[in-house]
Amino acid sequence: MPIRYILKQLILPPGGLLLLLLLGWWLRRRAPRFAALCFVLGFGGLWLMSLPAVVEWGARLVETEPALPESQWPSLGQRAGAIVVLGAGREQDDPAWGGDQPSALALERLRYAARIARASQLPVLLSGGLHFGQPPSEASLGGDVMARDFGVPVRWLEEESRTTWENAVYSARLLREAGIERVVLVTSAAHMPRSRWCFEQQGLEVIAAPSGFMSGDTTRPLGGWLPEAKAYWQNGLLLNEVAGLLLYPLVYR
Repeated sequence: MPIRYILKQLILPPGGLLLLLLLGWWLRRRAPRFAALCFVLGFGGLWLMSLPAVVEWGARLVETEPALPESQWPSLGQRAGAIVVLGAGREQDDPAWGGDQPSALALERLRYAARIARASQLPVLLSGGLHFGQPPSEASLGGDVMARDFGVPVRWLEEESRTTWENAVYSARLLREAGIERVVLVTSAAHMPRSRWCFEQQGLEVIAAPSGFMSGDTTRPLGGWLPEAKAYWQNGLLLNEVAGLLLYPLVYR
């Protein structure tokens, strides 16, 4: 397992917040004031992460790319050379399907890309490598879904990438071989700013087609101030994107 994955899990919630609680418990007698601060930060962070209202607020900050109007889909064939869909993990060994399947987040992207592909008649590239080094790749799983479930053939499978930066690097290589310089990029709305930056760093022009927005007004009881399990997962996605937006320009050039 890559060391970067372990560090990421330890730093980002819930790992980092749980470590704060453990540190507070360990220092409760030696440094009671500092221990109390750790408890407050750890517990407060866990509570805030569970609130749909925080999801809505955070998503409005991160989801900066607008949706691509459906009325523009048919004209994309004259404006771009391909649709690029980024992978989003997989679910392993699902007995209902007899093997691995794309994650719910990946399926959301694939469904959206399939509709755009049918409207625009653009060829599709799926990008996503191996999950922890184990086949099949995210791209091959997505290709099977696109063909069998959505009736859209996939022209390119990019199966080497492990990060968003590598999505862009290896996809750009395949696209340049086909003479393509402008793409319709499909990924989650929160992931789009970082993805666009990576692809533009490879010299590609990007037409953003974000899906899966989380910034809509909440209709939950008490305005989204009651804890919810789904909100914890969504806030984790948003925090991951904030970290990526800050770190990628420092790490990749």
